[in-house]
Amino acid sequence: MTGELGYSLPPAVRRIANNFRLVGWLSFWVQIVSGVIATLLFVTSLLGLQSVTNRGGAENAAAGGGFLLAALGLAAVYVGAFWAFQYTRFSRRLKSSNPDLRPKPKNAAKMVTTGLGISVLGMFFGLLGAGGVVGALMLKVIAQPQANVAVTNPTLAVEPLDVFLVQATINTLISHFAGVVGSLWLSRTINKQS
Repeated sequence: MTGELGYSLPPAVRRIANNFRLVGWLSFWVQIVSGVIATLLFVTSLLGLQSVTNRGGAENAAAGGGFLLAALGLAAVYVGAFWAFQYTRFSRRLKSSNPDLRPKPKNAAKMVTTGLGISVLGMFFGLLGAGGVVGALMLKVIAQPQANVAVTNPTLAVEPLDVFLVQATINTLISHFAGVVGSLWLSRTINKQS
């Protein structure tokens, strides 16, 4: 079957290439959109932390070590998005008219394994970061008076910026989840054709 490519491409290779292209673009856009939203929330939270701290007020959850781990998870989102884009380039190489220039099946498996590793590592950092951020918020809430009295210590108040940071870590985890699902789908596609 020649079709629009003008040459014969084995059906299994065509299916794998089409899946790499589809999963690559879907994963890329989910990770980019979620990553940009998470970045905006992180930056807002960080700028708010500096503003509040400069005025001598309360520190938000970004002051803890959870922020650093969550930031590493966020950085991994952009690495994962880059790798998802590489899936689309790999798809083009698979559709090459010269069979000698086409990547071998083991190269496809390596691509998927690397993408899965990036997403899992990013999710690991994101989960640790989320645990640190939520733990800092939990300590603030537990330390507050239990009755309906005003908080006398402003460092114990849970601020909106604290919640921004929680939302940012959740968006980071959504991005990595998309990367994991995409990589697992590609792995299934490759194994099915073998």
